[in-house]
Amino acid sequence: MRGHGMNGGPPMDAAARHGRAVAESYDSVAGLYIELFGDEELAEPEDRDAIIAWATSCGGAVLDAGCGPGHWTEALAKRGIEVSGVDLSGRFLEHARRRYPGLLFQQADLRTLPFAERSLGGVLAWFSLIHFEEGELREALREFHRVLSPGGRLLLGFFRGEGDGPSRFAHKVTPAWAWPSSWLAGELASAGFLPVSSRGREATESQRAQGFWVAVKAPAGWAEEPSTPGVVQSRGSV
Repeated sequence: MRGHGMNGGPPMDAAARHGRAVAESYDSVAGLYIELFGDEELAEPEDRDAIIAWATSCGGAVLDAGCGPGHWTEALAKRGIEVSGVDLSGRFLEHARRRYPGLLFQQADLRTLPFAERSLGGVLAWFSLIHFEEGELREALREFHRVLSPGGRLLLGFFRGEGDGPSRFAHKVTPAWAWPSSWLAGELASAGFLPVSSRGREATESQRAQGFWVAVKAPAGWAEEPSTPGVVQSRGSV
């Protein structure tokens, strides 16, 4: 992680302090989180299939951005995909490095990634931006755009909201945000992405409405509003 007051570095800005607080919240529940979610076999098969199909379509190395305990990083690696993971939670990274010793895991803020410009073929942000306020979200999307090669692909999982903009809710770990799918598509376009496909599912008694966007780093000079992509409705749990 660069420039956020760690190891005697410069003072952290407000967004960095917020990121550190979120990481510490996840550190405090890391054991339970790993037990409930820390293996690809605990995910819904349709979500696993979607992530793997997306990753195999990326033309280069993939970053698991906000990798948590590393289960999706490992799921892609064992299918022959060049992949590494980053996260801010020290507890998650300790677990990931211990359980998957052959893979690379780094501590990093998603707004300042330790990767060169245009060096990646894909970025997986699977519910890793849900605690980001609007300004932080835009910074992260711009950073994803920076590290992706032309035509690079982003897969972004999120909680779906209603209305015209983000809505804050009391997440079990720390407050989070739900985003209307169309609003998020606009944010992706503003960051230089072409949103190409979306899948959503309605809320249930135990879960909020969820979904994901697949977006491609747009060609240089692209500035048109994207046409409205089709939204595939599905059932199950992200």
